[in-house]
Amino acid sequence: MHAQTTAIMHLKWMLLLQLPVMMWAEITTAPAAMAQTAGAKTAAEVRDFATGAPAQPSRAWTVAAGVRISDIRWKALGMDEPKGTHAAYPKTGKIKGPATFRCKECHGWDYRGRDGVYKTGKHATGIVGIRKFVGADGARIAKILRAAPHNYSAKMIDDAAMARLALFITRGQHDARQWIDAKTRKSIGNKIRGRAVFQTTCAACHGFDGKLLNWGTDKEPEFVGTAAYKYPEEVLHKIRNGHPGAMMINLRTMPMRAAADVLAYAQTLPVK
Repeated sequence: MHAQTTAIMHLKWMLLLQLPVMMWAEITTAPAAMAQTAGAKTAAEVRDFATGAPAQPSRAWTVAAGVRISDIRWKALGMDEPKGTHAAYPKTGKIKGPATFRCKECHGWDYRGRDGVYKTGKHATGIVGIRKFVGADGARIAKILRAAPHNYSAKMIDDAAMARLALFITRGQHDARQWIDAKTRKSIGNKIRGRAVFQTTCAACHGFDGKLLNWGTDKEPEFVGTAAYKYPEEVLHKIRNGHPGAMMINLRTMPMRAAADVLAYAQTLPVK
């Protein structure tokens, strides 16, 4: 009886060991039509993740989506890029074109406007930040954004998207000064903990050295390490919320310290 039971168990294990091989053989011999259908479905899912909304959005998703609208509204919402320069953008400002429609262009990645990182430099506008609206009423924020000088119509940002943006402004901001040293521009996070998060999540797209994606040029590359070194406030912002129109994960559901940890590790990665 014991020998028979052992033989049955051995047979089961042999089948289990062969199962992955059998499955792989089935996948690799799938018809081309199936591959094309899968590819089309994947493209649709990419668009849905990047610009759509879940049937039952969580608060974390809603806040992060609002942040992405504040970053590059048209990419976050799957719209056409705006034309010209925003009418409310200061004439003394140095930026022109669609970039002036981005909230960050006046209020900064640290949300402090003229009192923050954008106090000086080519992005300086003299406009105040949005930190004073933390805890404010969302309806009030929506009203401000609909009126002059912002003039964001329902065609530009519908009511659902406006509610997400208002939630970010009132409930989703962080104080970058608590996580980035003002003098050194280094994250105060733990790079050892950040390495673990980066290697198990971020590296899937950026590579273990952060150089798999280059949003600069061949002569002047810009990798994760480059951006983390030059623009730590922006990288912290995007670690928490993702990048508009892209299949980028975010750490909005994790403690703020986790984002600072990832930034700390990102600042150790190659800049070239």
